[in-house]
Amino acid sequence: MKGTNLGEFEELVLLTIATLIDEAYSVAVCDELEKVTGRSVKLGVVHAVLHRLEEKGMVDSQLGEATKTRGGKRKRFYQVTNTGKAALIRTKEVRDELWNRIPHFSLKGI
Repeated sequence: MKGTNLGEFEELVLLTIATLIDEAYSVAVCDELEKVTGRSVKLGVVHAVLHRLEEKGMVDSQLGEATKTRGGKRKRFYQVTNTGKAALIRTKEVRDELWNRIPHFSLKGI
């Protein structure tokens, strides 16, 4: 397994997979990220991140059934592993800790 730290986009992809549950394939992840973040997301970048997350052991994937709408091509579905869940929890804890340390006055007026 490679590193266990998550980059920002890796975190977003992993969270999106967790929210899509059984429908987490690359195009759905890309579409959901665009919808939630309002940012343009390139499918090739999502593919690269999915591959990297799989190398890190944070996601597993399996091929779905072939469908006529895709010309017989099968979708690759992703799910978050226990390692991925632990990384998300750890990341959230760090972010929460930092947010909790910000004095309330420093964010007023933004």
